[in-house]
Amino acid sequence: MAPGINRLREALITVGNVITVAPDQDCSGASNSLTLRNPLRMTRHAEQVYSVNGTPTDCVHLGLGLYAHDPDMVISGINAGANLGDDVLYSGTVAAAMEGRFLGYPALAVSLAALEPGAVTHYATAAQVVLHLLPHVKAYPDRSNMILNINVPDVPWERVRGVCVTRLGKRHRSEPVIRAEDPRGREIFWIGPAGDAADAGEGTDFYAVQAGYVSITPIHADLTRHRALAETARWLEACHVAP
Repeated sequence: MAPGINRLREALITVGNVITVAPDQDCSGASNSLTLRNPLRMTRHAEQVYSVNGTPTDCVHLGLGLYAHDPDMVISGINAGANLGDDVLYSGTVAAAMEGRFLGYPALAVSLAALEPGAVTHYATAAQVVLHLLPHVKAYPDRSNMILNINVPDVPWERVRGVCVTRLGKRHRSEPVIRAEDPRGREIFWIGPAGDAADAGEGTDFYAVQAGYVSITPIHADLTRHRALAETARWLEACHVAP
């Protein structure tokens, strides 16, 4: 029922066959989690439109299972809010795209980023960005590893200043846990809000979106810090831990 996923579907069905699968509730912060201990149940809402009592990553598995033949790609979104910098570690939107890549398909994660506090509105702009990119996906130089994290400024299409290839910025650490009480006086906790941008200079996704540009960041799932391999080996040797 989210406006973002519906607006994206409306755009995509004009150019191809689309199967849409979404969680049946808000899964912000779900990251790459899978539902492994409970059965998944699918509800059909319209032709090729389904909801699932699971996570965004679950939805990718079930959606791909509905295709008689291999689809061309997996597209996740349009998320109501930005997925910038460190957000990608927690984002269900980005996780769904990443799962598509794990399963062998090029993938896009699409988010609509508010430039001012408040709800986002210009979903049509983000959908238009996707339609502009689709004809060029086959020409992507490393299509087998393609995961693009796309953040679109929440402005009318005519006010988009262009497209920038960016790196992920960084946020300050999140705010402390919020303590409260439920109506029966029992202590409860809320995870604190995400921190503001810390590394948001030119070249970052934060900078591009704030300046009115679409940010496109190529990401991958390899979390290895490759440049630290040699120094970590030397450290272990000095600690007499290495064999």
